[in-house]
Amino acid sequence: MTTPADVHDVRDPEQPGRLLLTERDALIPLLRGRAEEDFALPVRACPGWSVRSVLAHCSAALLRVVENRFEEGAFSPESNDRDIAERDGWSNARVVDELERGMTEAGPVIARAGGKLDGLALGEWVHAGDVREAFGEPGAYGGAGLPDALALLARITRERGHVPLHADLDDLDEPLRLGESGGERPPGRFIGDGPTLVRLYTGRPVDGAPAFELVGVEAKDLNIFG
Repeated sequence: MTTPADVHDVRDPEQPGRLLLTERDALIPLLRGRAEEDFALPVRACPGWSVRSVLAHCSAALLRVVENRFEEGAFSPESNDRDIAERDGWSNARVVDELERGMTEAGPVIARAGGKLDGLALGEWVHAGDVREAFGEPGAYGGAGLPDALALLARITRERGHVPLHADLDDLDEPLRLGESGGERPPGRFIGDGPTLVRLYTGRPVDGAPAFELVGVEAKDLNIFG
């Protein structure tokens, strides 16, 4: 798996949708093969939420995009809780069906949004990793979508003027540069694998992850959702 050393800031409008489709093809069959009780498993990265809660949140968010429903407060914690509650009477299969539709249809809408919704696609992919971890499946925050996820992460952190970081990743041939690049702050350095870098940037637990090195910046400063 390789990407250029510098992911150019020119936006690839197809990238978020491509990430969603890649994850759809891996996640949906996994979900359809799980026992009903597995949907009640707790998700460590989202305290108080079960696998079903995470899936309901993801499917609702994607359907908002597909149906262009962005009322005031959309995607707020309160809105997320309402979305989950509205699906309480649904079967697990119906939640998975809605998620599949959202992952299939949201990409073109995100592409036309000019970048405003790109972070949502990355967040959906991260939540899929949360579910994999809850199931005890290998490859949480990795897999075939990792190159696009890392490229999105790098661009989003640069656009937000995030703390600069140079990442030497086991998964890539060249370093990945994240965060602002104006030279005002010396970059930190990460040495490790891509899934662990994703965990750090999304506030996911890293205990049990492969060994890594982080120098010149604290983990709490990397969290884009913090």
